Amino acid sequence: MTPQALIFDVFGTCVDWRSSVAREVARVLPHVDATAFATAWRAEYDPAMARIRQGGRGYVPLDDLHRENLHKVAGDFGTTAPDSLSHAWERLDPWPDVVPGLTALKAHHIIAPCSNGSIALMTRLAKHAALPWDCILGAEIAQDYKPKPRVYLASCAALRLPPDQVMMVAAHNDDLHAARAAGLKTAFVLRPTEHGPSQTTDLAPDAGWDVIAKDFPDLARQLSS
Repeated sequence: MTPQALIFDVFGTCVDWRSSVAREVARVLPHVDATAFATAWRAEYDPAMARIRQGGRGYVPLDDLHRENLHKVAGDFGTTAPDSLSHAWERLDPWPDVVPGLTALKAHHIIAPCSNGSIALMTRLAKHAALPWDCILGAEIAQDYKPKPRVYLASCAALRLPPDQVMMVAAHNDDLHAARAAGLKTAFVLRPTEHGPSQTTDLAPDAGWDVIAKDFPDLARQLSS
């Protein structure tokens, strides 16, 4: 069955967070190693969400977690950072294939993010990166964080579609394992430099995903054939 809707991981799959955040850090904190700072900031992302997923803290939008993590990392680097730097995550540049690929996919499918980012963050990021979403889905409507099943299922429910008519698209195998377990179709798209030139993770699909694509236009071609 060809899926009626495609929902997408965003950070890393659609946008280059590493280079984009480093650019913003270099502008605001020129005295620090901007790439190292961006990497350390991103490293706080999953532990902050884990406390919420595990019930140790109520749902907090990712915007607030990014701001909290910013100040922690700034302290680790022996400096301070303005709250405004947390908006760097709204100004991430898309990978070159993303906008043309999404445009091609949108012609025949509903397309939406299924991100851990808030609706506000995803909306502003879409404006910056010209991402042509049909709507914004993801963590905020579920009040929880991926890879919890309720995040994927809330996106399907919002579209009034059964999970098997929705395809999760991601560059991260763990995201796809969780989506498949929730009943969704899956598509793996390779992003071999998300973490820089020495990336060691997600360099290949680790399961027989429904579609394996080299980029978004390739995904569009496979789904239209």
